[in-house]
Amino acid sequence: MRYDQPMLDDFEIRAATREHHESLCELARHLNSVNLPNDPEAIEALLTASERSFARDIADPRKREYVFILWDRVAQRVAGTSMVIGQLGRRDAPYIYFDVREEEKYSATLDRHFVHRILATIYSYDGPTEIGGLVVHPDYRRRTERLGTLISYVRFLFIAMRRADFQDELLAELLPPLEPDGTSHLWDAVGKRFTGLTYREADHLSKRNKEFIKGLFPDAVHATLLSEQAQDVIGKVGPQTVGVQKMLSRAGFRYAERVDPFDGGPHFIAPTDEVTLIRGANSVSGVQIDPSAASTTLFARESAGAPHFVAVVGELRDEKATLSPASAGRFSWSGEPISALRIGDPGP
Repeated sequence: MRYDQPMLDDFEIRAATREHHESLCELARHLNSVNLPNDPEAIEALLTASERSFARDIADPRKREYVFILWDRVAQRVAGTSMVIGQLGRRDAPYIYFDVREEEKYSATLDRHFVHRILATIYSYDGPTEIGGLVVHPDYRRRTERLGTLISYVRFLFIAMRRADFQDELLAELLPPLEPDGTSHLWDAVGKRFTGLTYREADHLSKRNKEFIKGLFPDAVHATLLSEQAQDVIGKVGPQTVGVQKMLSRAGFRYAERVDPFDGGPHFIAPTDEVTLIRGANSVSGVQIDPSAASTTLFARESAGAPHFVAVVGELRDEKATLSPASAGRFSWSGEPISALRIGDPGP
């Protein structure tokens, strides 16, 4: 499959910095999603951390959080975002999840056998790198350019570029089925009863402080005692993330029998060096300009100063990044290494 180069000339992917605050807030006001809440202060903090992470101003790579934006140059707006978090699970912020287990019970007296599902609360202090934060504005979904694939794939290309800064395991948390108003049946059945918070209140607080989870959550929950609605969402993928699940499965991720303790969304994991989208990344020796360049490869470069990171699409030809004049002009290549990842066959 070849992407539509003339249309993609209108887009680029960049490191998110504080200069994008207004546009990102506009996207958040429209969606107000778990990944991108309608909270200007939270977005300011997110962008500050992102800018410092790309610039390596945060010394410990495990504490860096990178936000990528898909920028519509014509409309001058953010069309989508994605994230890479250096490491989940540190002493100051544990990686918390439900381990989904089965427990067998049998009574000889009654000759009855039951298999119960147990949700065991686990706290990890040396966890994986997380890929997440994938958000695409509704106006840009289902377009022929497949912009969601670009903003998703760029995370793997970036990890390959800075491989030493990331953990040996990658994690992706997928959203489960939620009600149209954002209600989580698992949270209402478990989390709300132990904390008194709504799903959004708890999710917002947990991004700053996870102490309340460890202080109030039970060590284990017998899922068998929950309502059918709550049980049905455990480990299930919501309709909005089925495409992401397919992409992750093709790339080498598998369901880890772990779920989010708030909404029951499944956790998918993979060894970093075995992810096909990371193994498929490579370096190219330079840039050449050709108006007929096909959009089959994602090219990225870093710079010490702003914009820190930029990615465009073009064609890999003779070990060079072959770009349209418009893309080449924005890429502003000056001899630094260029990384490449083929996107020509993104699948369904």
